[in-house]
Amino acid sequence: QVQLQESGPGLVKPSQTLSLTCTASGGSIATDYHYWRWIRQPPGKGLEWMGAISYSGMAYYNPSLRSRTSVSRDTSQNQFNLQLRSVGPEDTAVYYCVREVVRPGRYRYLDLWGQGTLVTVSS
Repeated sequence: QVQLQESGPGLVKPSQTLSLTCTASGGSIATDYHYWRWIRQPPGKGLEWMGAISYSGMAYYNPSLRSRTSVSRDTSQNQFNLQLRSVGPEDTAVYYCVREVVRPGRYRYLDLWGQGTLVTVSS
């Protein structure tokens, strides 16, 4: 049974870089057709997809966050990472790492979520 766990600082100062890591246990992040997403939810607002990295290492980004976001992976540690640069108070949110299963032309769905980690941007 695969599990996901986010880790990283809970408090980041404005203008700094937010860095989070998601560790997958019980299964490889290089498994075919698995994509690994970062999704966040600001207080009182809806979910927002930020970026993703595929089983082959291709990265994808939400265009609205593309200029500030980087997603990477370390297959030796079975981890994938998020960096969000130049943060402001509007980036305060619960950040989730999520697994997506994709079969091109057939289906795609999110089937596994980490518990989420609250990151507050404040001086």
